[in-house]
Amino acid sequence: MRKLLWWQKGLSGLALAVLGFLYLPIVVLIIFSFNDSPVISFPLSGFTLDWYRAFLSNPEILTALWNSLYVAFFATLLSITIGTMAALALYRHDFPGKRLFTNVILLPLSLPGLVTGIAMLNFYKQIGLPQSLTAVIIGHATALMGIVVSQVLARLVKMNPRFLEASADLGARPLETFFRVTLPEIRSAIMGAALLCFTLSFDEIPVTYFLTGRDVTLPIFIYSTLRRGITPEINAIGTAIVAVSVLLIILSVGLLRDRPKK
Repeated sequence: MRKLLWWQKGLSGLALAVLGFLYLPIVVLIIFSFNDSPVISFPLSGFTLDWYRAFLSNPEILTALWNSLYVAFFATLLSITIGTMAALALYRHDFPGKRLFTNVILLPLSLPGLVTGIAMLNFYKQIGLPQSLTAVIIGHATALMGIVVSQVLARLVKMNPRFLEASADLGARPLETFFRVTLPEIRSAIMGAALLCFTLSFDEIPVTYFLTGRDVTLPIFIYSTLRRGITPEINAIGTAIVAVSVLLIILSVGLLRDRPKK
């Protein structure tokens, strides 16, 4: 019993060490975003919000922020629309190659973003689609569609099929059944997947780097700025992104969590 308890303490300590290794740099980033000195070093010279005011008044940063929000919103909308329809098709119909189709949709999730970006860039050149924010939106939606399909399909599998049969027996048309029966059952999964897709699209760099043109997103802007060194202004931007991303992920996890039926 003592040996088992010792191993438990050891594993707990290892887990805390790993978490500290992963999240300690983020904590340092947040601390330096409030540092009064432009020199990033300890000890801190004081507390200030000037770096947040600086990036909020920088037109280049605001333009990049708007581009990121624009891309994330429409990429999420596109992935949710097509991904939900694909999940419904996989749930309701059996067809040759169904398993292969499912694996192909989920494939971009397992591929490195670098490979996905290069592949999409080559494909867009073949069809004559120029590098632009539109190309980035399509690329993000393609890469994130697997999240929507997996989450919505998982919720559809848990749905009682008798609800659909009862709706049909009562004379409801397929579209009416979808809005009154199916959609309420999968609504939380769609919203959770949408929040997760928005977060991943907003922070995405490899695919965006290959597909964007002159209009850069906020992560690309930060990446190009880091070549000249880390500034407190960049720390403030990073802190804001971390705060929003954590909030969206918490909301997404809450919506995707299964709740007991009343």
